[in-house]
Amino acid sequence: MATIWEGSFENLLGNASVGRAIALIALARLMDSAITLPGVRRGVGLDALLGLVPIAGDTVSALIGLYSILQARELGASRWLQVRMVGNLVVDAALGAVPIAGDVVDVFFRAHRRNLELLQRELNEPWIEAEVVDRGGDVLVAVSK
Repeated sequence: MATIWEGSFENLLGNASVGRAIALIALARLMDSAITLPGVRRGVGLDALLGLVPIAGDTVSALIGLYSILQARELGASRWLQVRMVGNLVVDAALGAVPIAGDVVDVFFRAHRRNLELLQRELNEPWIEAEVVDRGGDVLVAVSK
């Protein structure tokens, strides 16, 4: 079953929490599962591509992850959750720093998605399976329950 919300960005951003939730969904998807690789049946995102650049790529990915933690803080994430989220980013960066093997790990260890799931569980919100589609000024959000 899915709940669908459709409207303009102006109406949506009136509620800051919903706007932040949509930003976090889109960021997690971009970083961890933007495209699906044939044969692997797993999405690969910007995190895996950035991981191909030694050191700097994993650093940039971690900095992008810190943005999502700041957004989670604004949504009411506890300090303990924020620490766990930082821990996921540190593990992702450390594993990703290993040449070649780190690139494989980046495909399977999805720190951004894990962080979104942790936040969703703490706030008891059904965003994790949401799909956000921008249709020329309108946004469509489908949330699976």
